[in-house]
Amino acid sequence: MDFKLTDEQELLRSGLTKFLATRYDLETSRAAAKIGKGWQPDIWRAFAEELGILGAALPEEYGGIGGGPVEMMLIAEALGHALVVEPYVDTAVVAAGLIERAGGPVAAELLEQIAAGSAIVTLAATEATSGDNWRDGRTVAERDGDEWVLTGSKIVSTATPLADRVLVTARTSGEPGDTSGISLFLVDVASETTGLTRHDYRTVDDRRASDLELDHVRVPASALLGDEGAAWASLARARDEGAAAVCAEAVGAMRKVLGDTVEYCKQRQQFGQPIGSFQVLQHRMVDMYMEVEQAAAAALLAVLKLDADEDTRARAVSAAKATVGRAAQFVGQQAVQLHGGMGMTEELAIGHYFKRLTALQFEFGSTDHHVTRYARLTTA
Repeated sequence: MDFKLTDEQELLRSGLTKFLATRYDLETSRAAAKIGKGWQPDIWRAFAEELGILGAALPEEYGGIGGGPVEMMLIAEALGHALVVEPYVDTAVVAAGLIERAGGPVAAELLEQIAAGSAIVTLAATEATSGDNWRDGRTVAERDGDEWVLTGSKIVSTATPLADRVLVTARTSGEPGDTSGISLFLVDVASETTGLTRHDYRTVDDRRASDLELDHVRVPASALLGDEGAAWASLARARDEGAAAVCAEAVGAMRKVLGDTVEYCKQRQQFGQPIGSFQVLQHRMVDMYMEVEQAAAAALLAVLKLDADEDTRARAVSAAKATVGRAAQFVGQQAVQLHGGMGMTEELAIGHYFKRLTALQFEFGSTDHHVTRYARLTTA
């Protein structure tokens, strides 16, 4: 594949990489994740005001820079390399994409706020009964005069504890499993909302997530984004965009893990010589390198196919997610083993990266889910 970045894309990548290397400290980030707010608001503001990455893939009319999937990939990979916990994929990729496609005055205002770093919006689509299939959700929305009434529950809504508003999927017609009848609603989670119960928690990879209970939650008619019952096509694309973004993030994390492991094996002495001189360990690190490069190629193809037709996009994304999921598991496990018992300690970065690489295998569809989807799409 002949692929080359433009000068502007090279500047975006180098500027973000330099910023993260000088101003994003892993120890500070972990402290914020474990005992603080869960993130660093000043870093988020810098993403918007100094780097402009929150609007990198948004049109200029909303305060963005008019980029696209490649810009998203470059940003996600750099954030993965630095193990950034701030919710770029949740807000600037998934939520922003849904809002932009919905259109309307509410959407325009929200996109401007996202690009400016003044609003965090997340998506709540997964339910205990739906698993990887968002269209199987049982949350419902019923019209009552000038309002909508939402009833149901959502689980593992990532970054929602940090959010101002959340996009909630709800069925306004049809039955679970139908692609028609699914609508998207904007719900305020930053203030007290009658009937809304939120259980926040920290995930294994030091992110924040929420489970939501909606007991006849009333929202105004303007909370409906896009056409009633027609959200599925946009949701399916958002899911693929999110999957492609976390694939790029995983590639960045794996490159960091591989580099750290090679360096450690050069320094660690055993029997009077570096363990990296042992051929069996050299072979293992070569295997890690091959997995990373295969994952990077698959992630790039998925990103380049995001604007293709639905089936082509889905095949490329599922192939990438399956490939990256396998690579993330292999690279993470081998890195921990080569570091010995220290690999899982809080003191070494490798343990934190291992946890993130493990969690990434299940975001926007598990590895098994995407293997199954790819098989279905290629045999139909």
